[in-house]
Amino acid sequence: MELVFATNNEHKLKEVQEMVGDKFTLKSLSDIGCHDDIPETGDTFAINAKQKTDYLVERFQVNCFGDDSGLEIDALNGEPGVYSARYSGSRDMEKNIDLVLDKLKDKSDRNARFKTVISLYLNGEQYFFEGTVEGRIIDTRTGTEGFGYDPIFIPSGYDKTFAEMSLEEKNKISHRSKAVGALVAFLKEQ
Repeated sequence: MELVFATNNEHKLKEVQEMVGDKFTLKSLSDIGCHDDIPETGDTFAINAKQKTDYLVERFQVNCFGDDSGLEIDALNGEPGVYSARYSGSRDMEKNIDLVLDKLKDKSDRNARFKTVISLYLNGEQYFFEGTVEGRIIDTRTGTEGFGYDPIFIPSGYDKTFAEMSLEEKNKISHRSKAVGALVAFLKEQ
């Protein structure tokens, strides 16, 4: 089955394709000739994910899925949340991480979670899948793998950051893998 993943983020595409396996062929936005900046103006992950699939269905009439993910930090009242990718006012992840670390410097509560919501549009129907991984934020970047906030996030039950884990190890426990796992299980029943 062919599905368009509403992303041009090669890291995400690679992660998800590895989880999906060869039963499904994923195409990126550029693969279908979509070079638009799809709006993400919602105040929840679900609304942003749905905006992506609605946009693709309206313009390209394709079966597709889109996700929105982010980091929620308890001591920051859930920030950066839906603004995770542009928390510092830009998409520069180094600046975003710096802002998080600066805001947390005097906070003892370092509890946080990564959350993903996937919106799937398949044969005229809309479905949603969610994944969450609990953890904590550390004071300094550690590791070189992954992307985004991975260098400062240690998942619960582990002693290393997502950025210190191999892709295979991260995919066993990540928020995205949980949401994609639910998506794939659903697709296999179709």
